[in-house]
Amino acid sequence: MEKELVVEIIELSNLGAGIAKVDGMVIFVENTCPEDVVKIEIVKQTKNYAIGKLIEIVTPSKHRVTPMCPMQKVCGACQIQFINYDYQLELKKKIVEDYVGVNRDNPKINVLVGNTIPSPQIKEFRHKIQYPISETKNSKRLIAGYYKPKSHEIVNIKYCPIQPKLCDNIIEYIREIASTYNVSGYNEKKYSGLLRHVVIRVSSDTGQILVTLVINDTKVSKNIKHFANDIFNNFDEVVGVCVNFNNKKTNLILTDNTELICGQDYIEEKLCDITFRIGSNTFFQVNPKSAENIFKYVKNYIKDNFDKPTIFDAYAGIATFGIVMSDIAHKVVSVEENEQSIKIANDVLKINNINNVELHAMDTAKYLENTPEKFDITILDPPRKGCSIESLDRTLKVTKSKIIYVSCNPQTLIRDLEYLISKGAKVSFIQPFDMFSHSYHVECVTIIDVE
Repeated sequence: MEKELVVEIIELSNLGAGIAKVDGMVIFVENTCPEDVVKIEIVKQTKNYAIGKLIEIVTPSKHRVTPMCPMQKVCGACQIQFINYDYQLELKKKIVEDYVGVNRDNPKINVLVGNTIPSPQIKEFRHKIQYPISETKNSKRLIAGYYKPKSHEIVNIKYCPIQPKLCDNIIEYIREIASTYNVSGYNEKKYSGLLRHVVIRVSSDTGQILVTLVINDTKVSKNIKHFANDIFNNFDEVVGVCVNFNNKKTNLILTDNTELICGQDYIEEKLCDITFRIGSNTFFQVNPKSAENIFKYVKNYIKDNFDKPTIFDAYAGIATFGIVMSDIAHKVVSVEENEQSIKIANDVLKINNINNVELHAMDTAKYLENTPEKFDITILDPPRKGCSIESLDRTLKVTKSKIIYVSCNPQTLIRDLEYLISKGAKVSFIQPFDMFSHSYHVECVTIIDVE
């Protein structure tokens, strides 16, 4: 293959790279859009594919737009922000269809994929921000932002249009005052420096903000205490500042060890008229408005097809699905292995005066192995790795009618659906949702008949 080529991008890969074909060879080119004609340099070639580096856009696709963020090319967060939003939604549907094999002679699953339901907001929708922190070599000024694609080099972000503007202001203030309190940035190569991450949780309902400082230490010093109080006192919207202790040689951002320094250790968020409490380490969807669309979709489906069913809420987190479904259910059983999440869920039940949700702090597979109960509906909302075979087998045994599978990873979703089908289940519809606008990520809700 020639070193430099002019090619047309024909589609988008499941990881957001453009795809061209030359003499049957697939070439992946990042930062390109279907219908782009581009000049590329081949930087890697194997027997099965090649990787091209974009040199020039010869003829831009009609779907191209100017990215709203000037850092889009160097920041790894919004891979397809240069593509107009309506077409982003079409591409996400196609990503799911490609996993299913819709347009192949032998599709993996014979299933209809719906049009992607858009996010209600495509700016300032991200309400959980996790900024890695480092510092400049000479001035020792803090650097805060996101990693460049396929690297651990931090892009110093001053403005991010997908998160609330106030988050930019808080991070900039932290940069400015850090030296006053001798707060250094973390060096992950040397495992030195104090401040590793800043995690910000923002309520889309109240505007409340919780700031968590992740430090490379085991205790709170006077300087860190004063640093936290300075942040707390400077922003009216900040209702609490916590410190999370993480002195391990790990890529894990937050450990289970968090201490409240000032204010309160949670914010309140409202979804489907239910008030939730979210702490530093609480699993909760980063795009609350889009999450609400998913909850309403699932709730409407159950309401239209069942009269006061019994519901099993697996991989429950803080039991968001179970709690939202509680008013249309006879009984909900929510199971989550993280004890802190179950404690938060219990608080939510009390705040909202909900009495028909039963909580269990244990592994989903173990609970299913031992329970004698059967449920009309099981809601599966597993992590990206999907479900284990044991969990799927036991889910089939305890579910009388429908499984509703909520997935953030189409690849593991299709794998699990293939297994369920092999055991006699039927899948007729997959509904994609845009949870992470301007990225290749797509959330899906699948209705599965086990009768």
